[in-house]
Amino acid sequence: MVDNVIQLNGVSKSFGKKTILNNISFTVTTGEIVGLIGPSGAGKSTLIKLALGMEKTDGGEATVFDRQMPNRLVLKEMGYMAQSDALYDQLSGRENLKFFAAMKDIPNNDLATEIERVAKVVELTDSLDANVSGYSGGMKRRLSLAISLLGNPKLLILDEPTVGIDPALRKKIWHVLHAMRDDGHAILVTTHVMDEAELVDRVSLLLDGKLIANDTPKNLEASYGVDTVEQVFLKAEGEQDD
Repeated sequence: MVDNVIQLNGVSKSFGKKTILNNISFTVTTGEIVGLIGPSGAGKSTLIKLALGMEKTDGGEATVFDRQMPNRLVLKEMGYMAQSDALYDQLSGRENLKFFAAMKDIPNNDLATEIERVAKVVELTDSLDANVSGYSGGMKRRLSLAISLLGNPKLLILDEPTVGIDPALRKKIWHVLHAMRDDGHAILVTTHVMDEAELVDRVSLLLDGKLIANDTPKNLEASYGVDTVEQVFLKAEGEQDD
């Protein structure tokens, strides 16, 4: 039986007179990576905030692990990486990881091993004891990703995770995400890198607050008569403008 980890049913959200999400129904299930794509202002970040419980719906229902959001207790069961790095610059990378590990209730006995594990994934082991104020932008992104991986959460929500990360490490990160998916994790990732959209199990395309496409990359490419997800995106956006 497939488990819906994230379930949005008929969700709508407006800010003032502007409708951001319009009657969206959307799922992320165990053992899959869903790629959420769309132009700036399409509603991707708002959808993520509803799933995280950072915003309340105006209509419809948002649940995570079958619990209605917002629900603070659910946050400990997921890993989240925002577009903007939320780090403590005056602390070292290791101290940042210790702080966020404590928020996730990771036992002290497991702390050192867990920090080394996630640091190795993002290739930050040699810089863990340096202050984050001296990190490059790419290093800060890598630390933010490492924080999201703490505790091996069953749900990962990653908002533009590979911005500022070099191609070789980006490839390694996607290898890790695929391994997590194969181990039964649910992963929601937003990206503007259309090559990455080819690496997900299902592409969800948001335009003007509506979910206009939601299928595997290959099925979408066949449906739109194109060869890449990028061409799907451009063709769908053109049809919406007509």
